[in-house]
Amino acid sequence: MKVTINDFLKMKQEGQKITMLTAYDYPFAEIIDEAGIDAILVGDSVAMVVQGISNTLPVTMDEMIYHTKMVSRAAKRAMVIGDMPYLSYQISVEDAIRNAGRFIKEAGAHAVKIEGGREVADKVEAMTKAEIPVMAHIGLTPQAIHRMGGYKVQGRTEEAAKRLKEDVKILQEAGAFSLVLEAIPSQLSKEITEGLAIPTIGIGAGHYCDGQILVVHDALGLFERFVPKFVKRYANLKDDALKAVKQYKEEVEKGLFPGKEHSF
Repeated sequence: MKVTINDFLKMKQEGQKITMLTAYDYPFAEIIDEAGIDAILVGDSVAMVVQGISNTLPVTMDEMIYHTKMVSRAAKRAMVIGDMPYLSYQISVEDAIRNAGRFIKEAGAHAVKIEGGREVADKVEAMTKAEIPVMAHIGLTPQAIHRMGGYKVQGRTEEAAKRLKEDVKILQEAGAFSLVLEAIPSQLSKEITEGLAIPTIGIGAGHYCDGQILVVHDALGLFERFVPKFVKRYANLKDDALKAVKQYKEEVEKGLFPGKEHSF
């Protein structure tokens, strides 16, 4: 049975942890879905871990739609959430609804994710009224790295923490069905999580959140350019793949592959 936003709310109420991972193509989405992960985020992190760009800003709406279509084809149970890329919603409410609608209508997503606090509340409210479920995202918001001065933990000062606690209430009131908390102190995420009716999904926000998300390439050891402190590697697939490709090269060069069993 497909996971829905009602399931997210029920899981929070029952104290059941929500599991999320990113995916950007059919094979990985199929694996993640088969494993029973609750939701798949088609993140704008595709720019970094798939396209080889240094940040998330250049990825386009058309590229996000392309990747989300592949993930949606594979996800039988998991909720699919499309990540709204930079400048797809900041300019106007009209842009926000139109682009969010593309994720639902063209790409088969069930919800969208949007970065920002009170400054995007009008977009969250408008998209929700247009029947588009919205996951909000505060704390370290990668689309704001130039303003933030890089990838830094947020909410460390009393003033910054107060603003984040105000923002989450505003976003909940605007209609967000859940909230990603990225790179904020664990105690702050505890206070936020306990003060909200909607579930929180942490990434570098400690264990008090209602759920957790990681970039799948980080979790599986496929991305080595940098490894954030909050990442746990559950496999080292790059090492395995490199070993396999080297073996293939060697066998071709030595005439060992293809063998009789691989020939017609």
